Amino acid sequence: MATPVYSGATRTPQRGRPRDASRDEALRRAALEVMAEVGYRALTMDAVAARARAGKATIYRRWESKLDLVIDTCAQLASQNLAQPDTGSLEGDLRESLRSFAAFLSGPIGKAAQALVGELPHEPELAVAFRETFLIAQREVLRQVLDRAHGRGELREGAPRSMAVELAGAALTYRLMLTGEPLDEAFVERVVEQVLLPLVAKGQ
Repeated sequence: MATPVYSGATRTPQRGRPRDASRDEALRRAALEVMAEVGYRALTMDAVAARARAGKATIYRRWESKLDLVIDTCAQLASQNLAQPDTGSLEGDLRESLRSFAAFLSGPIGKAAQALVGELPHEPELAVAFRETFLIAQREVLRQVLDRAHGRGELREGAPRSMAVELAGAALTYRLMLTGEPLDEAFVERVVEQVLLPLVAKGQ
């Protein structure tokens, strides 16, 4: 069976009365919190409804299944929580973007991501959504940082921009998913100073 193509939005058509955007956000947050606690398989619409203090029918008017709810939650929250710095320097932008991503991963979103990772091989549509939200959003921020630095003449000739993007994300997610060590300021500084700047910056 071919892997479905994720469109970046829920597949469920709007039904009933007009949707309250603030209520949607509360329901997504509730889903995120419950999933971070119990994992994707144990996530239920009943649990989300209880956490959000909403009726289950309120959820089903918005999303037909927990898969729809989780995909939409990935899409919306990932796009809303990453800073897009423009400090005027490569070093400043790298530091701010990685700080933002570290904070993003250290909160409920990161815990939910940990809960989702083990499910991705079994849920192709969820896997596509995860890659196109959690991963692509952060990569795009870093690509823009490096493109601006290139325009300012801060990158060395032939700097491997794609590799820098991969390494930045890999360093933070490896620490989150596998080592359990904190994504703190000191770690972000080491990634910037010891990995990314020597890899791409002119004069390093």
